Amino acid sequence: MDEVAGRPAHVLYVLRHAKSSWKEPGLEDHERPLAPRGRKAAATLARHLRQAGIEPSLVLCSSARRARETYDAVKPSGELLVEPALYGATAGEVIERLRQLPESTGSAMVIGHNPTVQLLVLWLASPHFSPETSEGAGSGALEGVREKFPTCALATLAFGGPWRELGPGGAELAGVVRPADLA
Repeated sequence: MDEVAGRPAHVLYVLRHAKSSWKEPGLEDHERPLAPRGRKAAATLARHLRQAGIEPSLVLCSSARRARETYDAVKPSGELLVEPALYGATAGEVIERLRQLPESTGSAMVIGHNPTVQLLVLWLASPHFSPETSEGAGSGALEGVREKFPTCALATLAFGGPWRELGPGGAELAGVVRPADLA
């Protein structure tokens, strides 16, 4: 992996939105807010970001209310771009969006939805992963992601090439943090 000053050239943070509320059954999916448990988990993750020095330079966030509220609660640094296309996007479509990032963007965060964010992490970190079959994820942290990527989980991926070449197996899973791990 190419590195700049001893660090990967790019870092991608993939965050699944926090737990949403189902209390209003007639509410459109896009407009569902965070549940109290989701707000608590997001606050826990926000503390982790500060303590770990996680500061993405750009945040791509789904336009869904629960994703935007997760952003507001986690408060990651960097420029925010709320992108309607991320709501309902496939992992491949998210990768295509990431390939458009300028090379000056050293780190980015995607705040989105399952199964897309889980498949995104698996696809980027495993050269033999197939989104169609969900097979080939490997072991360790990657195997944990294959089994479950819970709400408000944050995966960190590192890679050395340019954004435009980001693709299957092109990144290393540097870590996964779940709010339950931080409590």
